[in-house]
Parts: sequence; structure tokens; C-alpha cells
Amino acid sequence: MYETDYEHPLTLAEAVQALKRTGGRPLAGGQTLVAAMKTRLSQPGTLVDIAGVPGLRGVRITGTSILIGAMTRHVDVASSPEVMRAIPALAHLAGGIGDRQVRNMGTVGGSVANNDPAACYPAAVLALGAIIHTSERAIPAEKFFVSMYETSLNEDELITEVEFPIPRRAGYVKFEQQASRFALVGVFVADTGTGVRVAVTGAASVVFRVAEIERSLTTAFTPESAKSATVSSKDLSSDIHATSEYRAHLIAVIAAQAVSQALAG
Repeated sequence: MYETDYEHPLTLAEAVQALKRTGGRPLAGGQTLVAAMKTRLSQPGTLVDIAGVPGLRGVRITGTSILIGAMTRHVDVASSPEVMRAIPALAHLAGGIGDRQVRNMGTVGGSVANNDPAACYPAAVLALGAIIHTSERAIPAEKFFVSMYETSLNEDELITEVEFPIPRRAGYVKFEQQASRFALVGVFVADTGTGVRVAVTGAASVVFRVAEIERSLTTAFTPESAKSATVSSKDLSSDIHATSEYRAHLIAVIAAQAVSQALAG
């Protein structure tokens, strides 16, 4: 067993300073990091536990957006009356993450910062045009997700909350990889009132938008419009679970299901 130091800061400033001083890793819900440490895929010299930092949990509505603290657990997003009322698709997404144990420990900020290519939250962040607020700045969704497990966060920068603009209507559906419950393909569709945004997770190395489906749905927001769009398999993932061609087909099919969910309210 390798040695790992542990720090438990009580303020955001202390947490940032601990990360700068030690070069360690922040510990949120631990659903990814602890598993990676067990398998030696990650061996941080210091863990900076941000569970005790006040002000990083909770849901609030401000104007036309809903803000969710970085340390808010998936189960709390799924059961939040504010989220269910303002963006029911986001509550539905949170309720379908992993299993009950993961939902009771995993956090919004941890999932977004980890940027797993098959995670659910990045699809919502990108489709809704969310803003990621950090200890240093505000980052638009389009500039946040860089590549597989890579974001634009600095090493000592912490997510404090995620600001989701409230759409007219939205839907999220994923086709699960049964063993992990991650998305083989997940599609978040958002009718923002000024246009339609469609984001896909699980199909490539990083979450991405699908212009073909967006154009079809801007013309007619119907399941048929989504399903009729032709999605290219170029740059999509092929693995033991599905070929790139199969994923391309699934994107249009699942987008149609997400539109049906959005229309059903």
C-alpha cells in the first residue's frame, strides 16, 4: 500500500491552498477516484477532502437558471422539487446514474470534473448551455470539455456550482451498458426557446453536439424529425460493446425518444 496524506479543509480558500501546496487531488464523492486508487490507476500523494467546505451543496433557482452546488449528490438532484419543476429531464438523468449507492455518494461537481466519456451529466451541461462556476472563474460548457477525462480546469481549481439555464422543454434518454450502467449512447435534447441543442455522451471520446439533429428539430420538434436525421459514424467509438455505425444509428433513435419525453413534460 502506498502512502497518501489526507487533508480536510473547512473553507474553499483552504481547499484551494491545500491543492496548490501539495499538488494533491480533490476528493468529492469518491466514486471514481477511490476506485482508481484501489486499482493503482491513480496514486495521489495527497487527498484534499472538500466534503466539509460550506456552500458547495444545494439547489437554488435564480431568474431563468437553476444552480446546483458541486457537492450536491445525484440522489438530491433526482429528488429536488426545484429541479423536478424547472428541468425534469435533469432530475430523470440524475435518478438513472449508476446504482443507489453511487447516487447516494456521487456528486455533480465530481462527475462533471471527471468528464468520463460515457457519463450522463456532461450531456446535460452541453445541451443546456450550462456555465461551470469555479473558485477562479465562470466557464461556458462549450469551453469546458476538452477530451477524454480532460477539462479546462486548472490543477488547483475547484468547481463550486453548475448553472443550468431553464429550457422550454427537455428530455434525456440513455442506452445503458448493462454491466457499468454508463451510457453506451445517451442523448440530451433541449428546446431552449431560441433553438434546439442536442448533446451526446457515450458515443465518442468526449461529449459532443449533433448539428444534423439540431437542424431537424429546429424545423419540427417531433420524434420523427430526430429519427430522420442522418448521423455520421466518423469519429465515433467502436469497441466490444458496439461499432461506430451502431452508435450512429442509436443516436437518432434515442434522440427521438428524448424528444418524446420532452413533449410529454
